[in-house]
Amino acid sequence: MSEAGGAQPRAEYRGFVTIREAAPRGMIALRGDLADEGLRGAVKALVDLEVPERGRIVLSRRRAVAWMSPDELLIMLPRGQAAAGVAKLGRALAGIHHLAADVSDARAVFSLEGEGARVREALAKLTPADLSPAAFGPGRIRRTRLSQVSAAFWMAGEEAFELVCFRSVAQYVFDLLGAAARPGSEVGHF
Repeated sequence: MSEAGGAQPRAEYRGFVTIREAAPRGMIALRGDLADEGLRGAVKALVDLEVPERGRIVLSRRRAVAWMSPDELLIMLPRGQAAAGVAKLGRALAGIHHLAADVSDARAVFSLEGEGARVREALAKLTPADLSPAAFGPGRIRRTRLSQVSAAFWMAGEEAFELVCFRSVAQYVFDLLGAAARPGSEVGHF
């Protein structure tokens, strides 16, 4: 795996699903009262996106706001903007109970692409989450277990998902995803 912020080539595996280590991005963990209008306004001012509802993610081209728990958001933005984003949130939320932390170096992101339902199939081998199209579609985020580690994933397109995990387990997650996408291991469930 690439080091956080490093310029090394990104890991890639091509099976019936292609798994790529995504380029580093800025990530801010924001905890607080998600119903607070001040907090909601600060998020909107920072990334020009609304605070999503429970289990949802709001995406734009280079930014995202993901619901992670009843009091936590994960804000994604270009890599070089995270530290300034934390400072901006701190100023905007002065006097409002919150915690904003730059977690960019602590997280790794993978993209998974494949035809049809193949990405769902590869992920379904590793998580207890219901990945059927009726239960999981665009705009949804799922924070769950991926084999033995925590991860969160969302649809980045009709045939693509993105997944975030702790950087400390990134190699393990990459290897898991590669094994789940190994040609000949298709199940044909979806």
